[in-house]
Amino acid sequence: MTGKRSYNIMALQRGLRLLHLFATAEQGLPATLVAKLSGLPVSTVHRFLINLESAGFLSCDTTGTYHLGVACVSLGQAVQGQMDIRRLSLPHLQELNHKTRETVHLIVRHALSAVYLEKLDSPEPLRIYSRIGAAVPLHCTAVGKVLLAYLPETELEKTLNELKLRRFTENTVGSIQELYAHLRRVRKDGYACDLEEHEPHIRCIAAPIWDHSGAVNASLSVTCPAVRLATARIRHLAPLIRDAGLRISKELGYEPSRLGFHKPPVSPRQARLSMERRRATR
Repeated sequence: MTGKRSYNIMALQRGLRLLHLFATAEQGLPATLVAKLSGLPVSTVHRFLINLESAGFLSCDTTGTYHLGVACVSLGQAVQGQMDIRRLSLPHLQELNHKTRETVHLIVRHALSAVYLEKLDSPEPLRIYSRIGAAVPLHCTAVGKVLLAYLPETELEKTLNELKLRRFTENTVGSIQELYAHLRRVRKDGYACDLEEHEPHIRCIAAPIWDHSGAVNASLSVTCPAVRLATARIRHLAPLIRDAGLRISKELGYEPSRLGFHKPPVSPRQARLSMERRRATR
């Protein structure tokens, strides 16, 4: 079978269609008008509106009129931010692709994964396979380790508690302690490596991209077959990738001198003590 599978979830489709009605309704819509525009019974529309409101996609004023909610604003800002970073990054990604002759990725974090936002292929006959929109794990990829390494302490602790450290190869990190060691190295060096930790015969170097607030929600990488990325070449390529990340960061409004340096991630012992203190106060 070829092509994409079609999963038509009727309730979800109806909810999304109702949500779209509010895009052009500057004054909002009452449930009765939503029912008229959608052709659905008022009772059905009311159930959808209540659910959309509870999820933050709609808000309801004292007159019973519904408006787009803060969740829509957050999604819109996220989309805008991703579009901006893609546009601003592209010249730097193209330069890195030209200099290294290897596959270059732009990645953003989504929940417990890293998602490919842009990809420039290597011109070499032997190249790696990846696709825009694909998600990869955080704990065993260079781009993922970058995104973890620069998280604030409390968010890092929460994220690591939720991660499942699945082993993909014999080189995949097998414990939180080992992962912490990797993250401390990322902070020290300013870049991360994936030495066949996610896929056999594939190696990768990644560096952070800071936004205007000093947060790292994106990274860029050079990925290639292991036969073309020996230790000596990692030392050569890492500064190029770091510099490209810093140039993109400055385009996004990052000012290193104003925001200062980032602290290393907490140690396993610090994380354990912090978790114990939190449990004791519950």
